[in-house]
Amino acid sequence: MFGKRQTPGATPVLVDQSVKTLPVRRPAPVIAKPRQKVRAKANEPDTYLELKKSVFAALIEAIDVSNLSEMEPVDSRREVASVTADILTARKTVLSNKEQDELVEDICNDVLGYGPLEPLLARDDIADIMVNGTKPIFIEVGGRVQETDIRFRDNAQLLNICQRIVSKVGRRVDESSPICDARLPDGSRVNVIAPPLAIDGPTLTIRRFKKDKLTLDQLVQFGAITHEGAEILKIIGRIRCNVIVSGGTGSGKTTLLNCLTAFVDPQERMITCEDSAELHLQQPHVVRLETRPPNIEGVGEITMRDLVRNCLRMRPERIIVGEVRGPEAFDLLQAMNTGHDGSMGTLHANSPREALSRIESMITMGGFSLPAKTIREMATSSVDVIVQAARLRDGSRRITHITEVLGLEGEVPITQDIFVYDMFGEDADGRIIGKHRSTGIGKPAFWDKARYYGEESRLARALEAAAGASA
Repeated sequence: MFGKRQTPGATPVLVDQSVKTLPVRRPAPVIAKPRQKVRAKANEPDTYLELKKSVFAALIEAIDVSNLSEMEPVDSRREVASVTADILTARKTVLSNKEQDELVEDICNDVLGYGPLEPLLARDDIADIMVNGTKPIFIEVGGRVQETDIRFRDNAQLLNICQRIVSKVGRRVDESSPICDARLPDGSRVNVIAPPLAIDGPTLTIRRFKKDKLTLDQLVQFGAITHEGAEILKIIGRIRCNVIVSGGTGSGKTTLLNCLTAFVDPQERMITCEDSAELHLQQPHVVRLETRPPNIEGVGEITMRDLVRNCLRMRPERIIVGEVRGPEAFDLLQAMNTGHDGSMGTLHANSPREALSRIESMITMGGFSLPAKTIREMATSSVDVIVQAARLRDGSRRITHITEVLGLEGEVPITQDIFVYDMFGEDADGRIIGKHRSTGIGKPAFWDKARYYGEESRLARALEAAAGASA
């Protein structure tokens, strides 16, 4: 009934070949949840790394890992912990209870989870996790980048974890396809770039999103916008203005887009298009679409432009594009201009005016043979409002502009700021000193839309309050 698998230099471990799991010969140790603090692992002795590596190899030989996926997570961790303890006993390895629990936890994470990333993924205060080969992992907390004491054992372990992440969403990363965008089950965005493009080993970047989605009211508490400015944004989201959220990397564009869509009428049908699905809209009638890379033969790719064009056949009321970065900008403008008011998207730009220039550049580079003036007319007639987000040098995030697009004068787009953030300097601790202020616009261009949706008086009060707060 039992067969033997031998690991060089180790006492044989009995394997039950008639059942999926090994017989438990001793009570399994209790495996605690990954700890919330960063553990010191960058300076682990080589003996610990070698022990973990050899025990891991023996475990893979002694157990059928594929069967673990069919078990409940708690049972699979208990199974791995039990077999690991058996291997240590068979090898007569002397460890304290604390050392053994830590070794068992690390191996469970390697086999069933994301290895050294597990304690970092368990934290909700981390915005970004940056893995640069086998060097210590960097994280961003509170807008500041910190070096941790956690690292991967070697490039093979890191690449294995990368492949495990991307395979769960039907993607792959290897030498023939070394760049990949994916996501974790919690919606975190993942980018992997592997050798030969990454010279010093696989590079993994994870953009985390809080489990509890932020709201505009919480952004007010954080100082990203004032109460009056948030009220204007709520109205903009409600009255079906076409909105572009602009900003740099890590400025909070996706978070802000999620906040704006919270004020959409629950009866409206919304379709989202993303490279890796990370928007979490709260409305009941939402269709989420995601691009697909080419397969190993180089065929089967579904681009963002394919998704946006297909949206028009799906009876959308609003189209939400997670990030506009190419020729799909043309299709989004077409959708905004042909009855899909209230559509939204994000793009990378440093100012509202630059956002319009970026749209023109993306359409031009997409191969459209249209005069520049025609593209500008299309952009200025389609986009109603540009909301600019910024990550300041002290790590804080601010909504720096709420700007409406008025049209074209000659060949120059005309914009008008409704709300801006003025920076005056920084204090002794390096924190930015600034203030949001209203520009005193009495009636913005979207006033008629506000009247149509019954929000005219509310908008008037918000603008008056904003002007009063800025006086």
